[in-house]
Amino acid sequence: WYCTAWHQNKDIKPDIYMSKTILIVGAGGQIGTELIPHMQQLYGEDHVIAAELRPQVCEKLSEKVRVECLNALDARAYASVIKKYRPDWIFNLVAVLSATGEKDPQTAWHVNMGALLNSLELAREYKCGVFTPSSIGAFGSNTPSNGTPQDTVMRPNTIYGVCKVSGELLSDYYYSRFGVDTRSVRFPGIISHGTLPGGGTTDYAVEIFYAAVKGESYTCPIPHNSYMDMMYMPDALQACSGLIEADPSRLKHRNSFNITAMSFCPRELYEVIRRRVPDFKMTYRVDPVKQAIADSWPDYMDDACAREEWGWNPVWDIDAMADDMLRNLKVKLLK
Repeated sequence: WYCTAWHQNKDIKPDIYMSKTILIVGAGGQIGTELIPHMQQLYGEDHVIAAELRPQVCEKLSEKVRVECLNALDARAYASVIKKYRPDWIFNLVAVLSATGEKDPQTAWHVNMGALLNSLELAREYKCGVFTPSSIGAFGSNTPSNGTPQDTVMRPNTIYGVCKVSGELLSDYYYSRFGVDTRSVRFPGIISHGTLPGGGTTDYAVEIFYAAVKGESYTCPIPHNSYMDMMYMPDALQACSGLIEADPSRLKHRNSFNITAMSFCPRELYEVIRRRVPDFKMTYRVDPVKQAIADSWPDYMDDACAREEWGWNPVWDIDAMADDMLRNLKVKLLK
């Protein structure tokens, strides 16, 4: 309810938000670029710091937020940023995504696990919390795909998924062994009109909107009937802030909560868009790597534990999301 109240009336920002400093590491990606203004609204501009590896992205982010150019794999440099700002929460968003990871598994492991381990170690030393997103990629082909349980078999067949499962276990270990306040959610595919995603299996659900607004046809790399969980970015941001504000005494799970908002296949998303853009055309050229990944992921997850333990409650469905995506992309692309 805090976020709802804040967005309805910006004059009544709760005091609870003013006491926290948030460090967003890997801030230049799809989630980070939109998490920054979301957290600034809640905690104040001076309480949000972005850290990003790429200098050109740092320069762009610096127009909106305090930025540190940081390689999260450099433990000494990372520690200097922590000591400088003393954050209450680290949002570790550093990740090589699913399809990209399959092209270079060694780099994916090195980056994904190295950034997480440094985040956890620094959180242990400097007494702060760590939020690290997990993913539907943590599941595998032998996981129940319909109504995937919160606690179930997790044997992924991608390096991205292996990293996510390992990250969940490592984060739970740092909580039980060292008392680090670790929390995370298993994000589905995230759809946004902001920054384009980079190398994920669910990227088609963003790319298709760009093509429709540009008046182009779209060639989909995912089979027409492959269902996957999806979420619109505003719900994803709400999950981030909602979970770190949750009463820890209610959290039976920590790493990581199933969350979802909608589940659809490419054919269904195409029909939703075509009702709004009648001339839009889509064909299929299935990418076997992405198909194999999609086939191993859940059709839809059971997120009852998140709803019960910290009040997770998404508000965007496929039709509302499509309307908002098309409206915003028309402004963005057709200036």
